[in-house]
Amino acid sequence: MRNRDYFLLLCASVGVLFLGACETTSSKRTTTTALPKYETPLAKRDFQNVRTTAYTHTEADHLPYGSHNALGGQLHAATGAVRRAEYTPRAIAVSGDDPADYRRASYSGPALEKFSLKETKTTKIVKTKHGTKKVTVTRKPQIGSAAADWSRWPAGTVFRLISTGQVYRVDDYGWALAGRNTIDLYMPSRSSMNSWGAREENIQILQWGDPSRSLGLLQAHQGYRHIRRMVLELQGDAAAAASLE
Repeated sequence: MRNRDYFLLLCASVGVLFLGACETTSSKRTTTTALPKYETPLAKRDFQNVRTTAYTHTEADHLPYGSHNALGGQLHAATGAVRRAEYTPRAIAVSGDDPADYRRASYSGPALEKFSLKETKTTKIVKTKHGTKKVTVTRKPQIGSAAADWSRWPAGTVFRLISTGQVYRVDDYGWALAGRNTIDLYMPSRSSMNSWGAREENIQILQWGDPSRSLGLLQAHQGYRHIRRMVLELQGDAAAAASLE
């Protein structure tokens, strides 16, 4: 993503507890810059084709806020096999009146374990004062952080990139993402961010986040237009969200 768009991610990266202070310093941006062009939301399906971009915490205008997401936790880069993932049936809805309704359906935990989250073990030789010995190292792939419009992919939404098999969780958002069908993937470095660029990707939703929780987190900060747009859409007023500039 271009640097001019990254100012939008400053507030998302410091966490909800620090959101007010961050957006006070960015008030000039939020009052003078138009919101990105509104896009009609994608259908809430198990599989979606979305535009993906990438960001990292080491960009100059992001450094003051560290590597934190909008939920107050640490940003994480996805790890695990980089390969084309095989098709796997969707997790079974375990609650909700209508399993097709993403706002009510929830999905069982074991589903996540089916998607590239198994531990791997490797053996390496280490030196000791008595010589050398074999050590078994156990690694579990890391779920990566992703930023998105929380009215389209609520906070906590977990998805898998079909092209790589890597799993991401939406825990961030940003100015240029409000009202857009774009997901921003966190990368650990500028080189990996630039290598990713912008790509059309097929994703599989493994678990939808909770829209009501997202709304609760955002409502106190809707004096800022990108947050207001997400709030309006979460409240079911898509027309007002689209008209907001």
